[in-house]
Amino acid sequence: MNDQKTALFIGVDGGGTKCRIRIRNQNGVICSDADGGPANIYSDSDAAIAEIKKTLDRALAKLNRNNVSKNYIALGLGLAGIIMLDDPVRVAKTFSEFKAIHVDSDAMIACLGAHAGKDGAIVIAGTGSAGLYRTETKIYHIGRRGFRLGDEGSAARIGSEALRQTLLAADDLKPETPLTKYLLKKFDQDPAVITRFSIDAKGGDYGALAPLVFEYALKGDEVGLPIVKHAARALLDLAHALQKQGAERVALTGGLSKVMRPWIALEGEDPFSDPLYDPVDGAILLAGGSLA
Repeated sequence: MNDQKTALFIGVDGGGTKCRIRIRNQNGVICSDADGGPANIYSDSDAAIAEIKKTLDRALAKLNRNNVSKNYIALGLGLAGIIMLDDPVRVAKTFSEFKAIHVDSDAMIACLGAHAGKDGAIVIAGTGSAGLYRTETKIYHIGRRGFRLGDEGSAARIGSEALRQTLLAADDLKPETPLTKYLLKKFDQDPAVITRFSIDAKGGDYGALAPLVFEYALKGDEVGLPIVKHAARALLDLAHALQKQGAERVALTGGLSKVMRPWIALEGEDPFSDPLYDPVDGAILLAGGSLA
């Protein structure tokens, strides 16, 4: 890092389904933004970095000003798939042309944004699901296991469970429902096609099926309804675990947050607050920027 004045702050929210980028100036005013494709460094690190860089170039190209050297730009990256202790260092090295690089998890930037940088907790309901409680002296994570081992309140888990139930129905081990019939038809009426899909499918691929599950759950589907209700309870469990750690304000964030909120309320309680800012702005705060 050098002593040049930072001209711009860039926030990157790299998720399993897409990546979002926003640029703010020294006064916190938005100058540019851009959206890109999946950017989960755990699923495919090289592809995720390449997608982020491509989207960064588009955001920078949209700036209505003379070219600003990257030596004057601070970059904050919040990425899905940040698990190992050396992940941030490894990722930061690939963006060394910037003045300053700050790398953390997508959960951290969501928490920073949800509480405008102040103490608080979040439950993420997106392609994955997790919880985080952050204060000046404490950081407590819960979840972040991936949909194969956890993430029970996530779109990926909802979609994968729906396919699992579809295969059980196809084998006459469970009754068919309108949802399982539709999903089997979507995969050419062939369980083997679903099996082949699962070999290479990532969280975002399963998550893309979640809207169908919600659609049929609203109709009372005997497979879709229990899956969605289970996801709602899983998100509540995360909130309760964070409250036990001392969290007073818990925000629900992520792409599923709005659609899950009514289902959570049906469980008899809703402990969640609305986020103050989104994760992209949380990444800008991570970079040392401000919000207008």
